[in-house]
Amino acid sequence: MVIKNNLLRLTLFSVLIWVGIVQVATAQMKPRAGVKGGLNASNLYVDDVDDENARIGFHLGVFGQLAASEMVALQAELLFSTRGSEAHYSSGTLQQEVKYNLNYIDLPLMVVFKVGESVEFHAGGYTSYLAGANISYEGDLANGEDEIDRDNLKSYDLGLLGGVGVTFGNVQFGARYNYGMVKLADSDAAAALLGDSKNSCAQLFVAFNLYANK
Repeated sequence: MVIKNNLLRLTLFSVLIWVGIVQVATAQMKPRAGVKGGLNASNLYVDDVDDENARIGFHLGVFGQLAASEMVALQAELLFSTRGSEAHYSSGTLQQEVKYNLNYIDLPLMVVFKVGESVEFHAGGYTSYLAGANISYEGDLANGEDEIDRDNLKSYDLGLLGGVGVTFGNVQFGARYNYGMVKLADSDAAAALLGDSKNSCAQLFVAFNLYANK
């Protein structure tokens, strides 16, 4: 409960900082805002598996950017993002595929460094809320899908991010990597499956600036 309260305070504090920056500096900044989305390739690095593949998913949401100068800007986003992993277990002749499917609401906050008129480098962090989770099975031991009791998993994630974007007019193409810093398991049962796993997610994205700069 203490950790969850601290997460809520951190998220609210981040939002208040962002709102304050907007109010103080809007008159001097050149804003960009719009929608973005793209491909996720995520992994959990689960222990004691014979093979593991990335879960291919997506992210979708909105962003806002305020340019403090021609070289530096601040950007915030609100995204729905899928994460997880696909693990292969074997025991003798028995084979089993297990897919860990996690869905998050992400709030990335970052500093943007601009190089010329088109290239941007992004660096910062994110907070996430676990919106849903399930495990699907396919193989000799079990088939089907089970909802995960969210009490067994951390309801939040915190991490670092870095990426690059290239802008053409009002459209930006880019890539980003998100490194989770929180262990997912929040019970002994979850730890037996996930061990010390943390989120790891690479993203390809396209962003559309809907704010018409004058």
